[in-house]
Parts: sequence; C-alpha cells; structure tokens
Amino acid sequence: MDLFSIFTLCGGLAFFLYGISTMSAGLEKIAGGRLEKILKKMTFNPIKSFALGTVITALIQS
Repeated sequence: MDLFSIFTLCGGLAFFLYGISTMSAGLEKIAGGRLEKILKKMTFNPIKSFALGTVITALIQS
C-alpha cells in the first residue's frame, strides 16, 4: 500500500462519514419527535426490534 492509497482511503472514509451525518440530520429534521415515539412503541418487543432494524437497514442500504 503506497501513500496515495492511504490518502484515498482516508478521503473515502471522510466522505462516507459526512454522508451518514448528513442523512442522519435530514432524517431528524423530517421526522423529529414523532419518529422517536414510533420507534419506542415498535421496539418494546425484541422480535419486533429485530424486524424493524432489518427493514430500516435494507431501506437505507438500497
């Protein structure tokens, strides 16, 4: 691994983390407290929590 590859890796990681931060801020603005209440209701049961986490992950990754 040369120096350029290391800089490229760090730059890609920085863009990835920035994108996650931006997406998180956007979701927070859109949903606000309403989403928090819904998640609290849906994650009371561990099985529902697992299913919800799987669905949300699939939606974000697609």
